[in-house]
Amino acid sequence: QVQLEESGGGLVQAGGSLRLSCTASGGTLTTYNLSWFRQAPGKEREFVAAIDWDGIKTYYEDSVKGRFTFSRNNAKNTAYLQMNGLRPEDTAVYYCAGDKTTVQSWFADDYDYWGQGTQVTVSS
Repeated sequence: QVQLEESGGGLVQAGGSLRLSCTASGGTLTTYNLSWFRQAPGKEREFVAAIDWDGIKTYYEDSVKGRFTFSRNNAKNTAYLQMNGLRPEDTAVYYCAGDKTTVQSWFADDYDYWGQGTQVTVSS
């Protein structure tokens, strides 16, 4: 069973950039569609971006369009979320989620596999 792990979070000033990575152990990412969700304190987990298994189709939540880019390198068993123009409201724990059938969903329950999350904090 594949296990997902996120990395790359940290503290950055508003307007700065971070690149999150999602890697897999115990299996390959190749057959999984992937998404990023985020959860801020006191809020529900929300969809951020999605990419299909071969990296052809991507989807973004409106507030991150034009600022975030989701890509994947299946040969390296890694997916990346490049985040530019970060805002304080982007502060949250970011989670990588995977599923073999769901390509994009607003609902966290539609994904079978999750990482532990990585904290992103954007200061104003």
